[in-house]
Amino acid sequence: MPEADDVDDDEEMPLSLRLSIADTLTLGNATCGFMAVYFTTTGILIPHLTGSQESGMGRHSAATAVILMLCAAVFDLFDGLVARKLRSSPMGAELDNLSDLISFGLAPAYFVLVYGMVADDAHQRVAAVGAIVVLLAVVLRLARFSCVTVKDGTFQGMPSPFGALTVVSIVLLELPFVATLLAILGTAWLMVSRVEYPKPRGRLAGAVLGWIVLSMGLLAAWAFDAPGGQLLLQTGCALQLVMGAVIPLFATARRVNNFRDNRREARATHLP
Repeated sequence: MPEADDVDDDEEMPLSLRLSIADTLTLGNATCGFMAVYFTTTGILIPHLTGSQESGMGRHSAATAVILMLCAAVFDLFDGLVARKLRSSPMGAELDNLSDLISFGLAPAYFVLVYGMVADDAHQRVAAVGAIVVLLAVVLRLARFSCVTVKDGTFQGMPSPFGALTVVSIVLLELPFVATLLAILGTAWLMVSRVEYPKPRGRLAGAVLGWIVLSMGLLAAWAFDAPGGQLLLQTGCALQLVMGAVIPLFATARRVNNFRDNRREARATHLP
């Protein structure tokens, strides 16, 4: 019998183990999420613990970490578009969920945790609870996404990239600790809620990409202390929060209107 070493090394790799272009973009998503955790640790947490910087959160490191989360959102946006246009490997869905967990679950939750350690008015243990809630909300949301079928063109609950960016926007606004914590918990609830959010396709995908690029510019202006950079950043973060609050209201109003229209149609059909 032939020995194991005699097996043809040129045997073609099974289709299930090949990485497609979309899968490569998904891995870029995971890499950005991990590097966001790295910059949050080395640029914010460690200097705070060692007393090597006066301010609680280093602007450059905080901005870099959030920009990396934004880059992860870009990868997440394009891997879906590429998968629909070309193809994705059988591993595509699993890779996407695992990458999203790193970039939009672990990274923002860790950002909240570090905020609770370095901010002057924060409470570390309470902030840790908020960080855990954010992480578990993303875990539950991604698990439900794999199991529940919703109507085409919509998400059930706030998408995890949108939720992650909303969470970090709340932290960067530097609101009082109680208000910050309540807003973070509200965002986590929206991620596991049944509120419908539109999927970023067509013009909406272009609008989302434009908003991400604009957000990167605002973060860069803030990091390099440009004139009005602080105000620009706070304005962008406030707009992110407004969108997070307004979209559920519009979705709820649309569901109520659809329910009323269905009731009217049902009554009309039963009339003699």
